[in-house]
Amino acid sequence: MTEPRSDGEEIPEITPTELNERVGRGDPIALVDVRELHEREIADLPEWGQLRIPVGELLGRLSELDPEKSIVLYCRSGSRSGWAIRHLVARGYSRVWNLKGGLLGWKAEVDPSIQAY
Repeated sequence: MTEPRSDGEEIPEITPTELNERVGRGDPIALVDVRELHEREIADLPEWGQLRIPVGELLGRLSELDPEKSIVLYCRSGSRSGWAIRHLVARGYSRVWNLKGGLLGWKAEVDPSIQAY
């Protein structure tokens, strides 16, 4: 897991394999899916109680995220969630990570049965 930086120069990331291992051992991680509803209907991660906050709504729904908890954001490829991570870090969130490669990374590293789109 890449440690977050306060200067916003680097997007902190977690690999799909590491996320799967950490969730599997019960590490307290809040997952946030920043994709649109129609994307979730195509493919998704296992149900781990993730928050569903489309990236366009994220800044208006920050009150739903606890800045003291470890938070992992994901989207299809990691681009939108990377944008969101930058905004969270700029607002003082220090324990946030982008799922490297998003769902496509998850498909490649953890679960090849997930439908690519």
